[in-house]
Amino acid sequence: MHDHRKLGRELGLFDTDPLIGAGLPYWLPDGAVVRHTLEEYIRGAERRAGYRHVCSPVLGKRELYEISGHWSHYSDDMFPPMDLGGEQFVLRPSLCPHHALIYRSRSHSYRELPLRMAELGDMYRSELSGVLGGLTRVRAIHLNDAHIFCTLEQVADEAQAALEMIRQAYAAMGIRPVRYRLSLAGAGGKYVAAPEMWQRAAALLTEVLERSGLAYEAVEGEAAFYGPKIDVQIADSAGREATLSTVQVDFHQPEQFGLHYIGADGAKHRPVMVHRSIIGSVERAVAHLIELHGGAFPAWLAPTQLVVLPISDAELPHAADLVRRCAELGLRAELAGPEDGSLGARIRAARLVPYQAVIGAKEVVNDQVSLRLRDGRRLAAQSAAEVVARIAALVDAHRTDLWE
Repeated sequence: MHDHRKLGRELGLFDTDPLIGAGLPYWLPDGAVVRHTLEEYIRGAERRAGYRHVCSPVLGKRELYEISGHWSHYSDDMFPPMDLGGEQFVLRPSLCPHHALIYRSRSHSYRELPLRMAELGDMYRSELSGVLGGLTRVRAIHLNDAHIFCTLEQVADEAQAALEMIRQAYAAMGIRPVRYRLSLAGAGGKYVAAPEMWQRAAALLTEVLERSGLAYEAVEGEAAFYGPKIDVQIADSAGREATLSTVQVDFHQPEQFGLHYIGADGAKHRPVMVHRSIIGSVERAVAHLIELHGGAFPAWLAPTQLVVLPISDAELPHAADLVRRCAELGLRAELAGPEDGSLGARIRAARLVPYQAVIGAKEVVNDQVSLRLRDGRRLAAQSAAEVVARIAALVDAHRTDLWE
């Protein structure tokens, strides 16, 4: 069992400092590589799925969150307002109000829908010190968020497509969800009071789950304040459950912000807003990946993908050239020469690196490498160019296996 808080620090992925504050971890170089690689993966997946990316500010006027409903239903989890020039500004607790305004800034025809808007953006939660821990409960969250503005008839297809994107992302990361949860409203004033709206949204998400053939559990009291959602649940090394990915149906905010599109009949119609997050917050995703893989990430995510190990100083020039060739193909390769210790010591030090390329005198003459895989397999010496090309192809395909 791995604890990401301990292992993440030991591997030099992230750390904290009391001068920055609790719940505000910083990323060290290797951790930043994992984070950025995840971001590149999800942006590419979203582009292929027809999403357009936007960037929006992390601040907004208090009035914005009063309109969205966050202020009345969620203010206990928000940082207090800042008074600037006679106006009050708030660190955003969510990206959806900004995306609603971006949608509203232009007129839209039914021909444009579904309009898929995505952002990897920061948001902030005023978490109490006692619940903060590692990367799983933080105050600054980097969220893979998106909002789909669509017609009522398009909602089920868009939500189902989001679930398929989640499935593909989990396969690439090696993650298995522990369950799917249909999160519904509970009693009390936490939720927007609109029973008909809740029933319509819940019926749509139920249809999506059943159409997708997924077993699920309906749980009251776990919905967003504005609507029900599908939560994809994961479990940490201690068996504690958490939500990583979500798909939500929202009739509330389009109404609050007066969103509309021009239909085929020339009249104004209200779009539905589908919220979805494929990998959730980058912080929680990386925490889970650290614990799941024990630092031995899938090759496409590994901070160092290949380490080149010359047996002696005589092979150093050839080894350095191989590192350069790897970099040209986009691979993250490092050189570990004899100055770093015996070959056995260097191999042990690189135990979490997916590929270890050993180069001796024979390999130099034939431009070959003897490849060792992280899982213990040793492959016969073969062409360096072919090995590097094959590794690059496996990485580009976001495979979890090391060799075919």
